[in-house]
Amino acid sequence: MTALVDPELAARDLEARRAWVARELELQDGVASRAQLTFGGYTPNDVRRAIRRREMQAVHRGVYVTHTGPLTWPQRAWAAVLYAEPAALCGPSVLEPQRTGEAEAPIHVAIEHARRLDPPPGVVIHRVVGLSRQTFAAARPPRLKLEDNALLQARGATSEIDVIGLLTDTIGRRGVTTDAVRAALKRHPRLPRRAFIRDLLSDADAGTCSVLEHAYLARVERAHGLPAGTRQSQRLTPTGKEFRDVEYEAYGLVVELDGRLNHESWRAQGRDADRDLDDLALGGRATARLRWHQVFSTSCRTAARIAQILKANGWKGDPIPCGEGCDLSTWES
Repeated sequence: MTALVDPELAARDLEARRAWVARELELQDGVASRAQLTFGGYTPNDVRRAIRRREMQAVHRGVYVTHTGPLTWPQRAWAAVLYAEPAALCGPSVLEPQRTGEAEAPIHVAIEHARRLDPPPGVVIHRVVGLSRQTFAAARPPRLKLEDNALLQARGATSEIDVIGLLTDTIGRRGVTTDAVRAALKRHPRLPRRAFIRDLLSDADAGTCSVLEHAYLARVERAHGLPAGTRQSQRLTPTGKEFRDVEYEAYGLVVELDGRLNHESWRAQGRDADRDLDDLALGGRATARLRWHQVFSTSCRTAARIAQILKANGWKGDPIPCGEGCDLSTWES
């Protein structure tokens, strides 16, 4: 026997479902999936009729938007996530387009590793292990947590400086801490350069720059035959004892290695300027302040410039090429 359905209850239920769809459309910038529309009581005929009337257009298979014009970036992002759901924005798409300058770039989404899904035009799909643990589900649209997203991008990095850049862009943004990145690292057991990333995080926690200091010693100073500088030389200043990363005392040069991973503040820049001014005023020493880029990306150019300063101040030696592809001579004058 077929159960009788109370028409009034059915009407109220449909009204509630339609109201839910209306709220979702508002939250999702006018984009909805077929599953959402079906839950709201819209039949395939209803959808086809809306498309014919130009009230709606299909974006991807099973994803629609409630207009027929060009899509905004948020609408493209919602459409990609709903097409691949459960999914989350990832890679460059985690940032708003005004931050990346790539409003027309493909939308990157992450899905669970075990799934297989063909991406539609304009969508790039990444497969990750443990998607739910890496997702910030409260975001609209859902996205990977910033720390997990940085590590996802680090997987495809071609150099250590790219990894450093990703961490620098992430730590300090929206409350991301080194502890958060370290916890995320456990969710990426096969990540390349894990030891390097752990060392960077340890340096950041300790307020030191040992990774950068060692790289300067190996890539710049020793590799190019520069004189050996004194490490962590002590200096008395009006504010007390301070230490300089590398000092070439005989040649009046101090090299400071700035390996901070978080975003610089004007206060930090001010303290650096004070230190540089103290060195110049109290000891007549110039300060060369180097960052990751100068040591990892342009080490040969950096060595040439340091050598020029040293020679101008009395060094009688000459720098040497670090290897076959060294462009030291390009920067010498």
